[in-house]
Amino acid sequence: MSSLSRELVFLILQFLDEEKFKESVHKLEQESGFYFNMKHFEEEVQNGNWDEVEKYLSGFTKVDDNRYSMKIFFEIRKQKYLEALDKHDRSKAVDILVKDLKVFATFNEELYKEITQLLTLDNFRENEQLSKYGDTKSARSIMLVELKKLIEANPLFRDKLQFPSLKSSRLRTLINQSLNWQHQLCKNPRPNPDIKTLFVDHTCGQPNGAHAPGPASNPLLGSMPKPGGGFPPLGAHGPFQPTAAPVPTPLAGWMSNPPAVTHPGAPMGLGGPTNPALNHPAVSGGPIGLGAPSNPIPVSGGPIGLGAPTNPAALLKRPTPAGFPAADYQAGDSSDHSAKRIRPIGVSEEGNLPVNITPASYPQSSHNQAMYAPVLDDIPKTVARTLIQGSNPMSMDFHPVHQTILLVGTNVGEIGLWDVNTRERLVSRNFKVWELSQCSMALQSSLVKDPAVSVNRVIWSPDGSLFGVAYSKHVVQIYSYHGGGDIRQHLEIDAHTGGVNDIAFSHPNKQLCVITCGDDKTIKVWDATSGARQYTFEGHDAPVYSVCPHHKENIQFIFSTALDGKIKAWLYDNLGSRVDYDAPGHWCTTMAYSADGTRLFSCGTSKEGESFIVEWNESEGAVKRTYQGFRKRSLGVVQFDTTKNRYLAAGDEFVIKFWDMDNTNLLTTLDAEGGLPASPRIRFNKEGTLLAVSTHENGIKILANADGLRLLRTFEGQGRPFDASRAISESNAKPIVNPLVAAAAAAAASAGASTTGAPNTPQTPISALNGDMKGMVDIKPRIVEDTTDKSKMWKLTEINEPTQCRSLRLMDNLRTSKISRLIYTNSGVALLALASNAIHLLWKWPRNDRNPGGKATAGVTPQLWQPPSGILMTNDITDSNPEEAVPCFALSKNDSYVMSASGGKISLFNMMTFKTMTTFMPPPPAATFLAFHPQDNNIIAIGMDDSTIQIYNVRVDEVKSKLKGHSKRITGLAFSNVLNVLVSSGADSQICVWSTDGWEKQRSKFLPNQQSLSGSNICDTRVQFHQDQVNFLVVHESQIAIYETTKLECLRQWVPRENSAPPISHAAFSCDSQLVYATFVDATVCIFSASNLKLRCRILPAAYLPPSVSPNVHPLVVAAHPLEPNQFAIGLTDGGVHVIEPLESDGKWGAAPPSENGSSSSLPPTAAPTPGASSSEQPQR
Repeated sequence: MSSLSRELVFLILQFLDEEKFKESVHKLEQESGFYFNMKHFEEEVQNGNWDEVEKYLSGFTKVDDNRYSMKIFFEIRKQKYLEALDKHDRSKAVDILVKDLKVFATFNEELYKEITQLLTLDNFRENEQLSKYGDTKSARSIMLVELKKLIEANPLFRDKLQFPSLKSSRLRTLINQSLNWQHQLCKNPRPNPDIKTLFVDHTCGQPNGAHAPGPASNPLLGSMPKPGGGFPPLGAHGPFQPTAAPVPTPLAGWMSNPPAVTHPGAPMGLGGPTNPALNHPAVSGGPIGLGAPSNPIPVSGGPIGLGAPTNPAALLKRPTPAGFPAADYQAGDSSDHSAKRIRPIGVSEEGNLPVNITPASYPQSSHNQAMYAPVLDDIPKTVARTLIQGSNPMSMDFHPVHQTILLVGTNVGEIGLWDVNTRERLVSRNFKVWELSQCSMALQSSLVKDPAVSVNRVIWSPDGSLFGVAYSKHVVQIYSYHGGGDIRQHLEIDAHTGGVNDIAFSHPNKQLCVITCGDDKTIKVWDATSGARQYTFEGHDAPVYSVCPHHKENIQFIFSTALDGKIKAWLYDNLGSRVDYDAPGHWCTTMAYSADGTRLFSCGTSKEGESFIVEWNESEGAVKRTYQGFRKRSLGVVQFDTTKNRYLAAGDEFVIKFWDMDNTNLLTTLDAEGGLPASPRIRFNKEGTLLAVSTHENGIKILANADGLRLLRTFEGQGRPFDASRAISESNAKPIVNPLVAAAAAAAASAGASTTGAPNTPQTPISALNGDMKGMVDIKPRIVEDTTDKSKMWKLTEINEPTQCRSLRLMDNLRTSKISRLIYTNSGVALLALASNAIHLLWKWPRNDRNPGGKATAGVTPQLWQPPSGILMTNDITDSNPEEAVPCFALSKNDSYVMSASGGKISLFNMMTFKTMTTFMPPPPAATFLAFHPQDNNIIAIGMDDSTIQIYNVRVDEVKSKLKGHSKRITGLAFSNVLNVLVSSGADSQICVWSTDGWEKQRSKFLPNQQSLSGSNICDTRVQFHQDQVNFLVVHESQIAIYETTKLECLRQWVPRENSAPPISHAAFSCDSQLVYATFVDATVCIFSASNLKLRCRILPAAYLPPSVSPNVHPLVVAAHPLEPNQFAIGLTDGGVHVIEPLESDGKWGAAPPSENGSSSSLPPTAAPTPGASSSEQPQR
């Protein structure tokens, strides 16, 4: 339909509304799909007219169009279902369950089962997530808030939520004007024409003695316009032309529409996302889950769940302002009642347009534009850190998870890894070919002729477990990252002839790949595990400058740019490029998507120095908008970045320039307190709270906004203890020039001086184009620590007073015995303990002004929670003494179930009602350890006291496999969802690795030096996987160690220095795997750096235990908070549970002990001082 025909529909809608044809209005709205009347929709929802609600929605979307639509329909049908249950109309509820809700079982069968289980409850409010469900009216109102946000975020409703700004009776006015023209064209116009029909053109009859006509005065007619010349004939070229067949756009042709239901990037779980902070979908609506979102949905749609949203106002980062007019038809003068359109009519394509943009204003609009003014406070402006790299940074990238870890590559081939929080340089590596004999002769020859190498790009993999480095000569190197300063060589690829100009990671076919491009005019795709080449894309006629992999739904593709200004797109096949665009500037161009993946931008600089930042319309291959603010002659190749789906930033003219994505005018500039080069390198962290910018003096400044400053926890003026690494990183070390490199660089400089005009040729190597510092003399920096002994400066942090940390003992009125097991819920809002008397204790933190997120904290006292029924979760016990049993439990990913045993049968409890859902596997043998399979909650690994491991399927009540390999009871189980293995440990001090495919044993090993420190013949050995899912922690009373899984090799080990040292009672990784928390039977808590197992902080008993407590009381178990890496909880032998955190002014547990740059992956065992020993006398308790 043409745009004029579309506008005619709006005129008809206005006419019908003015004539009070309400049903016809809404029918036309639905059938045309041009305008979604939110006011009508709200009325129908509030009245509970569910059939009409879904019928009206059907004109705009279907349930399986995308995740937003799915959640909209789910919330409506869920509400209808709950209302039937509330009226005790079971037959209607069953009918809704079968006919309306069954469709969602395809996406999450477990959720459908839980919804079905509501039929078994006398009152569905017994379900904790529905406990706050009020009356029907309030529930509908709460649901409406969420529905409105989902509709506003849904791409299918774009341009359909605002009615055009029209003067009243616009259709009548047009007809009057037409009649006036017709009357003007009459051969014998009458002064007072009689208009009786609109079905045929108006003509006046032949009068006798007619005089010149006056203005038409018929009430239907308005004032007659003055003719401005001849009138065009009404024919084939009239305003309402037949609709032309749609012409396939470039992207629409090569990227065919994928199945709308397929969302490989959207995880599903019973209770919503287990880690929403790591989730960055493009059009994903979020996982389907039983519970309502605890952190309500951003633009991505959010999880589908039974409960109402807890904070509907936070659904969108940039909601429609309160002053926006209601979705109603406009009447009266447009200056008083103008509406804004989200986008100009005619622009569509769900996958290619941003979900959330600032509405464009029209000249007649009277709304306050200040409502849309960007919040400049979001932009990192404060210089919070200054780092001295020692050579010119060419590329930087923040870790995607640990957002204060910064990776840097420089113009002399050096890579550096910084903790910007502590200002500590964790790693410094100079370029070196790992296996020169494996490299091509071309590379070897190139290095002999000119050993100078620059880093062109550094980048982290999406999960931060790997990072890649692209060099100016042939090679890419991939390192694996294991926390702290622990990096290891992973892959070295002789990738391209000439320079490797860019590198990126992608997940085609659910397999991590490395994408490179180079001077040889090709793009190549490599397997990130083996380094095998998978694809080679040829078709560019000039060196390829950059690559930008992306996906739309399940279509994976790569954009590439070359030095001739061509942009091409490739699918992962061998069929050649799909599109061919011209980039503004026709030279060095990089491309990037907004954080939500919906908007595509590019930044380029021409050979003449003219720079451009533009937004692209992918569907048409055309520039949508060009941002203003560049000088005519940039002094280098401008670099840019995007953040928060809202801002663009670029380094130019010795400053950083910022734009709002929806406004082409320059927003602001920052000089970062001076010292920036002409075209500084810039890089945001993932949340946009920190911005790294290169400086003129071979350094890096870290800019922060308010959230970034909180992240860094700045300590200026607070008397922070002297930090050696900070002093070293900020000192200006004199670089030591490598004579060979300097000579080569000097030769290159002299050669470059004679070829000043060379850049005009498209074959110019990229290494000469990536910045204004590449032609400078290459230097090899050396850190001052060569002359400074850091070990003499560093001091172990020792906490021996309650005022030196935050500690909270949780209240318990059940008089429980010792705490045997302890775990935080995955959401981090509660703490679950299992006592040796088989009783479970659950503490929940309240949401209040002091704790708005309701997260576990030592600053707020939680409630010992019980359901209204007052029942306890108590395990089945045998006739023997329960204190002698081995308690164990495992929590489901969505915190809905806990599986537990205390020597008797295994029980499955509902965490909301505390009801026992089932029991199974009566002893003997008795369960001693439980672990849920990471991919299937119905599969459980059960360790037994007869040394076997049983793989049990709860759904079919069947033991699938029985694993035998240990000689004593099983004391630890841990799954790796990366390696598809199960690691087990036993009281025999043996570790076994089992394949989860066939459940066969792959390898096993006994712990070395595992002598008992407690004198017992049986010692528990525990295992826990590192965040990378490759290495795992091993805990024995005599040692702590970290093992690599595939070879079962001990990488690091800590053993006490003295034989009389107290035994280790338990240990666990922090949530980010950067720390290891260990408890000892003398009540000391030690905190180690996981990267090297060196002690960084020691907490003595007097810091958290009162003097009145028996000296025999000590922790039996430690649990790490799932979201706060510096919070942990301990369970004591007296039944107490303590939550412990560092002081807010400290923010962390001590300083990392000094370690060598690039510490080896296989360190010798570390002897350490006795935990209870202290530099000062240990306080009595």
